[in-house]
Amino acid sequence: MTSILYIGDSSRGATSCHRANALRRLGHDVVVADPYLICHGSIENPWLGALHFRTGYRLLQPRIKQWIATLLSGIHGFDMAWVDNGELLGADSVRLLGESGLLTVLYNHDDPTGSRDGRRFDSLLKAVPFYDICAVVRQNNVLEYQALGARRVIRVLMSHDEVMHAPYRDTSELAPTFRSEVVFIGTWMRGEARDQFLLELVQHGIPVSIWGQRWEKSPLWVHLKAFHRGGNLTGRDYVAAIQGAKVCLGMLSKGNRDLHTTRTMEIPYAGGVLCAERTSEHLELYAEGVEAVFWRDAEECARQCRRLLGDDSWRESVRVAGMARVRAARRGHEDMCRVIVEAAWQSQAQSPSASLVANGR
Repeated sequence: MTSILYIGDSSRGATSCHRANALRRLGHDVVVADPYLICHGSIENPWLGALHFRTGYRLLQPRIKQWIATLLSGIHGFDMAWVDNGELLGADSVRLLGESGLLTVLYNHDDPTGSRDGRRFDSLLKAVPFYDICAVVRQNNVLEYQALGARRVIRVLMSHDEVMHAPYRDTSELAPTFRSEVVFIGTWMRGEARDQFLLELVQHGIPVSIWGQRWEKSPLWVHLKAFHRGGNLTGRDYVAAIQGAKVCLGMLSKGNRDLHTTRTMEIPYAGGVLCAERTSEHLELYAEGVEAVFWRDAEECARQCRRLLGDDSWRESVRVAGMARVRAARRGHEDMCRVIVEAAWQSQAQSPSASLVANGR
């Protein structure tokens, strides 16, 4: 058992909170310290939040460093500091964690070395050399972290939560509001063309339901408003919307250089039918047409959706096979956390330039 100081978002709907609970289920002693609560006023303020996001949270670094120092002065007996996301912690804060004797781990499933989020991760990137091990989810990030001076890098795949994303045993429990034909659950993002893609599906006659935030900001909102079912879904509502749909769309973030996403694992695990963009990683993860269905563009996606909606037997076979595959492959948070914790301890005996690839990659 490892005693872990877990620094991350503690809100119940956050995947950070899910990972902390997964570490607990593995038998580790986990205490969560939430840096977002320390900076809540600044981050949640529309103007200040935008400023901090666009400047890499560098103006918050003195406050975060003092918080870390105070935190360390009041706690003892921890073996490891697991920093989840890490956007708020700069080099000085991570250095303090290491100097206190903690094995320092960074896990981030965004794309900090990519270009989509501008300067959001500036503080994190400066801190990369001070972590004992960094866990990333894209192959691109491995070499890019090393170029920043990372001591060791491990690549894992994105993951579902074994408890939070478990399907309802009795589908009669699903509220009618979560039942749909074809669903997309996700945020509207400028420059990603998700709105154009969904509008094309609508124009092809596909009965689309959309859940997620910021869709009213889309230039195509007037055309999509009638298909928008509600805002951000978390917890069991998220599972209900997946399980209550006949087909679940998996769209990627090109700005994040995605070849798979958390939806790739969550949808089959929660009992949904994954209908996602065809990528090299999706093809490695699922047998096409057997465990998941893939497409190249909106036109092909529309054809796949029509076939799935019109063939109940095939759709059910894909759903069952996809669910079996993701479970057999062990793509959950517990599996991922186990790999990272073991690699963190092993890394102490490895050379400074070593890099690891794990969890099936």
